[in-house]
Amino acid sequence: MMNDGMLSQDEIDALLTTDDEAENEPFGEDQDQTSMIMSDLEKDALGEIGNISFGSSATTLSTLLNQKVDITTPTISIIQRNDLEKEFPHPHVGVEVKYTEGFEGVNLFVLKPNDAAIIADLMLGGEGKIEEEKPLDDIQMSAIQEAMNQMMGTAATSMSTVFSKRVDISPPSTMMIDVSDESSQQYIPDDDVLIKVSFQLKIGELVDSNIMQLLPTDFAKEMVDGLLNAPAEQEAAATQEQVVEQDNNNLNREQGYMSNNANQSIMTEERSSRQLGEPTHAGATAQTATFSTFDEVNLPQAEKRNLDMLLDIPLQVTVELGRTKRAVKDILELSSGSILELDKLAGEPVDIHVNNKLIAQGEVVVIDENFGVRVTDIISQSDRLNKLK
Repeated sequence: MMNDGMLSQDEIDALLTTDDEAENEPFGEDQDQTSMIMSDLEKDALGEIGNISFGSSATTLSTLLNQKVDITTPTISIIQRNDLEKEFPHPHVGVEVKYTEGFEGVNLFVLKPNDAAIIADLMLGGEGKIEEEKPLDDIQMSAIQEAMNQMMGTAATSMSTVFSKRVDISPPSTMMIDVSDESSQQYIPDDDVLIKVSFQLKIGELVDSNIMQLLPTDFAKEMVDGLLNAPAEQEAAATQEQVVEQDNNNLNREQGYMSNNANQSIMTEERSSRQLGEPTHAGATAQTATFSTFDEVNLPQAEKRNLDMLLDIPLQVTVELGRTKRAVKDILELSSGSILELDKLAGEPVDIHVNNKLIAQGEVVVIDENFGVRVTDIISQSDRLNKLK
């Protein structure tokens, strides 16, 4: 109430209260916090980086889990470090990824425990059906770590293409994060303001949830600057490299097509004279396949033990000599001495399956009184993906 142009005590208290509230809200009620840290252009650029990187990671995860995986376009927002406890009121699974080349920085992925348990179960050969929530054990955490290692390796490769330079990461580390616990603070970036990149993750009919990425502001801006302010010579070099790679791919396909046609008639003549167990090609020699080993990776002793436990998981290896289709009437007429003709000729390579997935081809050999298979060809990654379609 006004009294001779003077403010009443109630009005003075109301003004002071409003000023105090405004001081406690550094960004203001009507201001977008994200816009105070990053412009709309920078948000779009960071979203595009995430879209390209994790779009390719979805294919990798789909292959690992043998499930359809969709990762939606990310949403960029700002989160105060003090608000993390509200964002993650319950313990979550954290995956820490460090960039060792191309960029310098650390980002943290946060997954819901139930989603992580389903991914771990699929990685370990299960069906992903979790009846009740239980604390994740060391084997499950190692399985999640390996899944994220494969995903982030693919993402780093995509980023190398985007930024026209080599981008590499160290092996990710996994841990349970409870924001309310001081011991978990060491895994969270030190910045008071963090960039949150949120993805919608769908895994078949099993998971429909969010996976979040926490980035330090400086690291996020470094990636955005590398994309928006790429030197013109790098862009030209990247374009030229893509053209050369496309030409080489076209040439290889043409040569392969001509070579296959030329060899088709020769192989047909040779098949009739080959005996079971003889090499497919004259003078063919078996070479030992070379695989990367976890021993070359510098991991803490506890994580090495976890990997050793994964290496002891038994896998079913089967060798398929051939297949055929018959009517029900023919099957019912089978008796002792019946012969089924398969769809492969004698001497053709047999298929080697691991957990019902084709990984190699080989030749049947006889070792003492037992049959064996000599591996002659490891199926390429692109071929394995085509087999899954």
